[in-house]
Amino acid sequence: MSKEKIPVHVVIHDLVPKLKATERFVNNTLMIRSEHCYDPVEKTRLDELSTEFELEIAMIRLNLDHLLRRYAHEFSGAVEGREGAEGAMLTLDENEAVAIESIRRLYQRAHELQTGHEWNGPGQGRDERPI
Repeated sequence: MSKEKIPVHVVIHDLVPKLKATERFVNNTLMIRSEHCYDPVEKTRLDELSTEFELEIAMIRLNLDHLLRRYAHEFSGAVEGREGAEGAMLTLDENEAVAIESIRRLYQRAHELQTGHEWNGPGQGRDERPI
């Protein structure tokens, strides 16, 4: 079991909004651009990106839901405004820790794709093709 900890407020005010923004990017940008793309190579690339993001988001959602269920009391306290509740520290299990890191990574990747600077991995440089 992971010993990584994260405050409730980071999940509520940072990670959940980043996940929602990434989902909007996939639904409103990648899919729409793919639907209106006439270049078969680019359409394939956009479809593969959409699928990749969707699968990653599904994994994240499963583990985030698990975290929310495990710490339902802490999250409800933060939402209700109970004193000190937003600062409560949550201990992540391995899968939750991976999901949290995946949210950050996927959000960064979506941002880079939106700005036309796709990161292809360590040592691979940037792909200057805008999506």
